[in-house]
Amino acid sequence: MIGGGSWATAIVKMLADNLSEKEIFWWMRNETAIEHIKKFKHNPHYLSSVELKLNHDHISSDIRSIIESADFVILNVPAAFLKETLSTITPDDLKGKKIVSAIKGIVPEDNLIIGEFLHEKYNIPYHDILVVSGPCHAEEVAFEKLSYLTIACTDVEKAAAFAALLSTRYIKTNVSDDIFGTEYAAVLKNIYAVASGICHGLGYGDNFQAVLISNAISEMKRFVDVVHPIDRDIKESAYLGDLLVTAYSQFSRNRTFGNMVGKGYTVKSAQLEMNMVAEGYYAAKCMHIKNQEYHVDMPICKAVHNIIYEKRSPQIEMKLLAEKLS
Repeated sequence: MIGGGSWATAIVKMLADNLSEKEIFWWMRNETAIEHIKKFKHNPHYLSSVELKLNHDHISSDIRSIIESADFVILNVPAAFLKETLSTITPDDLKGKKIVSAIKGIVPEDNLIIGEFLHEKYNIPYHDILVVSGPCHAEEVAFEKLSYLTIACTDVEKAAAFAALLSTRYIKTNVSDDIFGTEYAAVLKNIYAVASGICHGLGYGDNFQAVLISNAISEMKRFVDVVHPIDRDIKESAYLGDLLVTAYSQFSRNRTFGNMVGKGYTVKSAQLEMNMVAEGYYAAKCMHIKNQEYHVDMPICKAVHNIIYEKRSPQIEMKLLAEKLS
């Protein structure tokens, strides 16, 4: 596990609670947090109520040694910090490993989803890249509430092998071969959750929210069908389900971020007050640039980009968007 946040902590809990025989190795940057976990078996900063059952010797800030020890390498840091996190890692360090993206974001400077970034920068073949999709909030994993994950890989046998390591009495797993669609869906649903939050902050009601999200899933389908045209059911939980939970849940940091912007916070002040990364902030700009290549009709993404990066009025922008929805 590469990462020390709430989603990384939740997946470590799943792996530890799973009954199959395995060794779990965990890298995080914060030495103080590492020592706290070793001593008290809890992450002091994220999901601090969760008891973490793993070998103390397998938690380290030495990323190379952690990766060297593992067969599956789970990347679970904000997309904006992925390059920095892997700055000392070479393609040879990852050769032969199965790389799992639990990052629901896009690498900003390169404008690549995680699978594309790993393939282009680290020569990882696509059949060794796996993608974890929800709907699954870390906070509900902490309470062991029944949740579902989809593991995608072009090699579905590898997806099934990793899915078997995550299955517990409170985690159900599915497999998919759609690594591109599930990754782009995970990026887009964060933008739509920001839009949902902005509308809530502006005082729009449940009726409008239902229309917004109905249009969002259609917008998502238009984009992923152009980028990677395969036979997929957009109503499956990896697409529609993940969108719904991110757009509506009290635990959604993207919805929270959007809500603050809708209530009048500046983007910077909302980010500072949250003290957590809302992937939709970065994704809105990246997808705006990406769509200049594909020219898909994406009015919701465009509205969020205009509010966050063009400093357009949320009131005016959402009023204009409302005229385009059906």
